[in-house]
Amino acid sequence: MCTLEKRGNIFLLTLTGDDEHRLNPTLIASLRSSLAQIKSQSTRGSALLTVADGKFFSNGFDLAWAQSTGGSAAEQLLHMVDLFKQFVADMVSLPMPTIAAVTGHAAAAGLVLALSHDYVLMRRDRGVMYMSELDIGMTLPDYFTALVREKVPSPGARRDVLLRAAKVKAEEAVGMGLVDSAHDSGEKVVEAAVRMGEELGKRKWNGEVYAEIRKALYPELCGVLGLVVGKAMAPRL
Repeated sequence: MCTLEKRGNIFLLTLTGDDEHRLNPTLIASLRSSLAQIKSQSTRGSALLTVADGKFFSNGFDLAWAQSTGGSAAEQLLHMVDLFKQFVADMVSLPMPTIAAVTGHAAAAGLVLALSHDYVLMRRDRGVMYMSELDIGMTLPDYFTALVREKVPSPGARRDVLLRAAKVKAEEAVGMGLVDSAHDSGEKVVEAAVRMGEELGKRKWNGEVYAEIRKALYPELCGVLGLVVGKAMAPRL
């Protein structure tokens, strides 16, 4: 599950427990509920920091849950894909800077969870970024590929992530443009993410303007997510 805590202007969203933080309907609903609460309490200077307990940031969709429901596992997986799409739309629309402190493995939908943030910081001593769908024989949802195309700048990096299923460690991830910085431990990742959140918060940006500019930056992703881009807003004079 997840917990939400407010520290000054920073909302700290934590995936709790020592499990793999697999994304199932319960966890996705909890994440979306937290984002709704964050949005309702946001002010100028707010920022979101997402962290995770244990050795995983998130290991993707909960395939075991899909197989245990008694129905069609394929249908349950598609249900999770649709639910998570709504979460990614919430993230793209969130009226504040967002930072992922990746202190463990981020795989498949867990990698998308990290990349749905504006900034990604990663520990260099443990953890990989890994899009595992090719290895497990699963095609990618349209919003996964749209997000990777618009968030990962290098065609070679996109190829290696999606068509080689590369397991990318922190230093290589920085070079590929997957993450913004690498740090020596989980604690240092979180400390750096908090500093970044505080620095961004000092700018006291209008959150609605921030969200609209973010959406305009990723038009393909927003089209797939069904988000409207281009709301005109008057400047503060």
